[in-house]
Amino acid sequence: MSDTLIYRDTPPALLPLFGKAVLPKKVSAEANIRLPELSAKLLYAKTSSNDLKQYERVCGFRPSSDIPITWPHILAFPLHLKLLTEKAFPLPLLGLVHLRNSITQHRPIGKGEILELEVKLGGQERTGRGIEFSVNTIARSAGTMVWEGDSTMLFRQPDPNAQSGEKSTPPPLEHYPNTVDIKAAESIGRQYAKVSGDSNPIHMHALSAKAFGFPRAIAHGMWSKAQALAIMSQQDGWRSGPVKISCQFKKPVFLPGTAQLNWREGKDAWDYQLLNGRGDAPHLSGRIEWL
Repeated sequence: MSDTLIYRDTPPALLPLFGKAVLPKKVSAEANIRLPELSAKLLYAKTSSNDLKQYERVCGFRPSSDIPITWPHILAFPLHLKLLTEKAFPLPLLGLVHLRNSITQHRPIGKGEILELEVKLGGQERTGRGIEFSVNTIARSAGTMVWEGDSTMLFRQPDPNAQSGEKSTPPPLEHYPNTVDIKAAESIGRQYAKVSGDSNPIHMHALSAKAFGFPRAIAHGMWSKAQALAIMSQQDGWRSGPVKISCQFKKPVFLPGTAQLNWREGKDAWDYQLLNGRGDAPHLSGRIEWL
């Protein structure tokens, strides 16, 4: 039985949700955890706002009559946070790891369009690293689906019965023909949090990040993806129309820091990766497929 929370034109307020997010939840390694079938809807989401202008600036998108392809993910963030802080959701929010993100845009979305946003939890799977699950988002315009996103999250909980084995050696890193250097300022986590609402302490300051085991603050994964898309979408070979953009998050970008966006262009798909400043390890890798 699925419980759906309905919001008309105002998403849930973030401040009370952040208060709930820091509350501890005990999770037993032996517990048979099943995620509830939770969902939420925002019936009238406005695509254009002052935050959108700042988002374009922070992520590097050129102003356009259409919204950036990653913007509906930001509009849906309060719904994501609402579901992940519900009493029925059994896992602690702080400490969840964003593993993968996939976005499919069926057509460009114009600024000023009103969207209906729907978010669901699903896709639970037990892996050697812990519990993986999906946060699925659908955006509809005038009743037609125009955008969908899927974020795969990990709650670290190694299987105590699993036998330890040797780690497989990753394949050699392939370098693509196009490269652009990226600088991530120390303040980029705070700038992105201001326009996205995602104020996780690991992104805000070095001191708050150290409390969670990081030597410095790290950039939001979705900022890194948006920054990469902002640069690639300004290239001559970029096409409009239906597109699917996926990525896997690997190593965090520490702030301040530098990175290299590296990509290759194909007829119907591009491969891309964000490498560290030396170009010898990936922060993320992904693929763009025109549909």
